[in-house]
Amino acid sequence: MDNNINEPQNNGSNNNNNKKPNKNTALTILIVAIVLTFLFNMMTVSMITKGSREVSYSEFLTMLEEGKVEKVEVQSGKILIFPKDEDVKDTKIFNFGIGSQPLYTGRFPDFTLKEELQKYDVEFKAPIVENNGFVNFFVYYVLPILIMYLILTLLFRGLSKKMGGGMFGMGKSNAKVYMQKETGVTFKDVAGQEEAKESLREIVDFLNNPEKYSKIGAVQPKGALLVGPPGTGKTMLAKAVAGEANVTFLSIAGSDFVEMYVGLGASRVRSLYKQAIENKPCIVFIDEIDAIGKKRDGHGGGNDEREQTLNQLLSEMDGFDSSKGIVILAATNRPEVLDKALLRPGRFDRRIIVERPDLKGREDILKVHAKKVKLDKDVDLKKIALATSGSVGADLANMVNEAALRAVRCGRELVKQEDLMEAVEVVIAGKEKKDRILSEQERRIVSYHEVGHALVSAMLKNTKPVQKITIVPRTMGSLGYTLQIPEQDKYLQSNVEMLEEIMVLLGGRCAEEVEFGSITTGASNDIQRATSIARSMVTLYGMSDKFDMVALEDIENRYLDGRMVSNCSSKTQREIDKEVQAIIKDCHIKARDILQKNKNALDKISEYLIEKENITGEEFMEILKEVCPNYVEKSKEKDDKKEIFNNNIKINSKVRFSKINERREKRHIYKVRKHNHKIKNNKNKN
Repeated sequence: MDNNINEPQNNGSNNNNNKKPNKNTALTILIVAIVLTFLFNMMTVSMITKGSREVSYSEFLTMLEEGKVEKVEVQSGKILIFPKDEDVKDTKIFNFGIGSQPLYTGRFPDFTLKEELQKYDVEFKAPIVENNGFVNFFVYYVLPILIMYLILTLLFRGLSKKMGGGMFGMGKSNAKVYMQKETGVTFKDVAGQEEAKESLREIVDFLNNPEKYSKIGAVQPKGALLVGPPGTGKTMLAKAVAGEANVTFLSIAGSDFVEMYVGLGASRVRSLYKQAIENKPCIVFIDEIDAIGKKRDGHGGGNDEREQTLNQLLSEMDGFDSSKGIVILAATNRPEVLDKALLRPGRFDRRIIVERPDLKGREDILKVHAKKVKLDKDVDLKKIALATSGSVGADLANMVNEAALRAVRCGRELVKQEDLMEAVEVVIAGKEKKDRILSEQERRIVSYHEVGHALVSAMLKNTKPVQKITIVPRTMGSLGYTLQIPEQDKYLQSNVEMLEEIMVLLGGRCAEEVEFGSITTGASNDIQRATSIARSMVTLYGMSDKFDMVALEDIENRYLDGRMVSNCSSKTQREIDKEVQAIIKDCHIKARDILQKNKNALDKISEYLIEKENITGEEFMEILKEVCPNYVEKSKEKDDKKEIFNNNIKINSKVRFSKINERREKRHIYKVRKHNHKIKNNKNKN
């Protein structure tokens, strides 16, 4: 269960491997930086000289005489000529918005040039050139190369983090490596999943003692698939296997293989298996494997990248030797969507069901989490386990934490039973919404509604006992609720029990009809649940005389939303609707009759609830016994039936044993007579 263990830190060996410089990559980046620097320099020179025109020295002198030169710059190898602005068009020199570019001519040994320039009032200069070749080389080449190298390195490093892997290694696995000391999880930390742990202990033993199995010729299972609802502890079980076997634990999510780039997922699969071989023996855990393991589409409309990744995974699972101590564990909430090739023996040899815990499992989980908080001596975790039927480990961990937070808010140093019960209610219905103030009429309606549920439940034989009734609004939208807690976990439900559950759900609406003669919108959730139960009776469980034992719907996503999918015709669907309506109507009539016969109890309990806002199951039963003296509690009725049953067993046992003794005496007498007769015949012969 993903509940009581802190997340481990990454193992340093994996991080170090990612940080090791790749010589080939660094050399590639350096070459790219040098090429880009030279290209940049060439482009810069090209941009500077683009549009310039070389003139002869004689043309230069002619321009001086005609007064077309504004200034001159004498360099070591050439003379730059800057014409006047009005003469730009004549010289056809443009630089795309930057301005005019100078003309240039070769350097000529003319010692009278200075006088000529002064004569025509032309500005001239000769720049000072420092002839330091090393500095120039560093500034113009080395420094740009270094800057370019740094920019490219940072760019590719950021890109590789997003796409998984090191520099230019986009296919490298993102798997986090965990060692045993870092997981800190063993089977002792996993409660409520004894069957799953038993299935995984054999894998642990194989990793620890492979020679014991190799002697007899047994082969280690290559993989195990953990299947179950969210929060049941699949990831924690995988960590516990690594912790028990004291081997390396590699973990990766199925979504980490899926990218927009074709071939990247397959590359990551190869990288993951390579990493597993380097760290053998080890456990490789792929969480949410349905992200890459979905059934392949045979019509050509599938996801090519995902299918390539799946094919690579299948190939790798076939290719490695299980005797090397590498076990593949995977987890999913949707086993029905996985490809059959992935589930065949030789790949995932075992399917381990990680179900919702039963009563004992929930109690064990609560004990594990209760170790972290200070509990009062009077706390009864079994009662909390009874009240949390259907909850998974993550839910129970949240409840214990909510109870501890409530104890702190109330200024206590110990968590009491009331804190845990309130935490259960918070998870089920939300926190009390104190700012929502109901009118007196609304309080009466809600009170009668909730008491209607409780009273119908109390008058029926196969319903759960009432634990609490409240009309305090909750944050999840309920204006009140009736909390019922089963006496024990049940794995089968009869048609009578399901019909009575529907009657209890409809009891709130019936109470509104009996008392007020009108109905409100408050029963919407009750109606939805009642309709769902009635439809399941007809379509799934074969509890309808009309359709007999015909499956009319299938369950899709059993471990998630449990959505129903129809597999019958539209005509049959209409008949199903009629049958569901008949069941709901019959239960509606029966629930209303119960409340009409017990109208006095409905009024008394409702008025008490309006005054107190919250009443316990014990208070509810006390008032009910006062109003209805002839009422017999279910528990007493069950005890009486049990006593009668036991007495009948005792009586039947006495009768049975007396008959057995009688038959034994008859057989003994027969044997004695036969023996005497045999002796008598022998004497006569003699």
